[in-house]
Amino acid sequence: MADIEPYENALDAILGAHPYPRTSRYHDAEIGIHRQADGTEVRYTKRRLLPPLAETEGDGQSHTVSSGERPDLLGQRYFGDPAQWWQIADANPVLDPRELTDEAGNVIEVPLAGGFPRADRGDRRV
Repeated sequence: MADIEPYENALDAILGAHPYPRTSRYHDAEIGIHRQADGTEVRYTKRRLLPPLAETEGDGQSHTVSSGERPDLLGQRYFGDPAQWWQIADANPVLDPRELTDEAGNVIEVPLAGGFPRADRGDRRV
């Protein structure tokens, strides 16, 4: 089997190069390079592992799902970008992001934008 080296080594020579934008869920995922027997390099994104949900509890706010809501609409509402729905999905125990909003009345966790701790004012405005 060919050796696998971290993708970052290949990008070290290119200042500021990164395959994913900062807003992508894959931005912090490790990228690898697999060299095939003929020397061809194949770049791939390694698995993006999430911390256990218990470690992230309390780092956000609750949201009660209303009829007609979708993950992309929540991404727009809380992060100003519909493509950020994945942050809400990561904070909840779902395999399919549609499970977040499939039932009105469900209470889901919404992480803080940018991961900044919120001031504890005693209220949970949504």
